[in-house]
Amino acid sequence: MGERQLHAAVLGNDNTLRVLGEASALFPWWSFTKCALATCALRLSEEGLINLDELQPGKPFTLRQLLQHRAGVPEYGRLRAYNEAVARHDVPWSRKRLLEAVRAEHLDFEPGTGWSYSNVGYLFVRDAIELAAGTDLGAALDQFVINPLKLTSVRLAMKSSDFDGVPGGSVQNYDPGWVYHGCLLGTPSDAAKLLSGLFSEHLLKPASLQTMLEACHVCGAIPGRPWTACGYGLGLMSGQVGEAGRAIGHSGAGPFCANAVYYFPDVARPTVVACFTDCSDEGLAESEAVRLACESS
Repeated sequence: MGERQLHAAVLGNDNTLRVLGEASALFPWWSFTKCALATCALRLSEEGLINLDELQPGKPFTLRQLLQHRAGVPEYGRLRAYNEAVARHDVPWSRKRLLEAVRAEHLDFEPGTGWSYSNVGYLFVRDAIELAAGTDLGAALDQFVINPLKLTSVRLAMKSSDFDGVPGGSVQNYDPGWVYHGCLLGTPSDAAKLLSGLFSEHLLKPASLQTMLEACHVCGAIPGRPWTACGYGLGLMSGQVGEAGRAIGHSGAGPFCANAVYYFPDVARPTVVACFTDCSDEGLAESEAVRLACESS
């Protein structure tokens, strides 16, 4: 990786753990948080507290469509004003201002008829979780995901100082309020354990896991990234990454850092790799995760 920093955890199916970089360092999980949100929603569904296929209150789309990015909800990441405000370290916009800026009431397509990645859609997922759980997102994730897997380093980032100590330091002064669906913070090892828990700890019932894995949108190669085919299920990306075969998990990127957390079931020793880098290039994090998965075999 040249001068780039790499911090990673490689967790085998036999629970052997290899750590590269700073083992105890905390990193923002960015969009890997979507995997935790989807898992929480499915746990709530199993408890009979939420229905994936009911229309959301006053909306023309379902929770399942939101989780799959098939609701047509516009995205804020491509707004120039949003990116400029983040770069200036402005105070995060109010929810009202955000939704007005993206014109959230004007869907990009009729729900269920297309696919488009939307962080605003996952803000609405957050709303559904908090309503069904009767508590705030942090407490809901603790109850249904974090505590059952004993992920002791993991918490929901709430203020800029939560990023103190992140390796490299450049992410400090970033306000996690800009991540409207929520941003978890934790070690690479706990990121690997969360994803491994979906496949080996029986956190979800088999039918729920199968639902989570079913890709509703499949595309070909992604420029600058190792995917030769990529699909999206419920909070999980899945597809082919060359010599490593299948990869299932999620990547994430924000100002100054990126991550890739994937399960590789086809390598000789099936492995989960959680890779964190000090630049915002998801393709670099993914390529390093693929390399580490192949090396582990």
